[in-house]
Amino acid sequence: MSARVVIRLLVAVVASIASVALSWPYWRDFEYWAEAPSLWAVYFVAGFLLAIYVFYVFLGCVATLFEHDALERADAAVATDRAAPPSSERGAS
Repeated sequence: MSARVVIRLLVAVVASIASVALSWPYWRDFEYWAEAPSLWAVYFVAGFLLAIYVFYVFLGCVATLFEHDALERADAAVATDRAAPPSSERGAS
């Protein structure tokens, strides 16, 4: 695995842990605790895995947007350099 994949995965896991911590019923005085604790555990595990996937895909999309922006900026810089007169012609007037 590349470093980029590992970093995205770690950020996704940390963000998912934060999401689970914020949705834990302790913060709401256990008002929303399910009657069957096993179903509540399944709910949190499934939500945690889904959150990891969603955060991972989101980070991949953001990275792709930045890569496309960098390519467009590089293309624009090349086009600007080609359109500008050579440096010897600039000082001749």
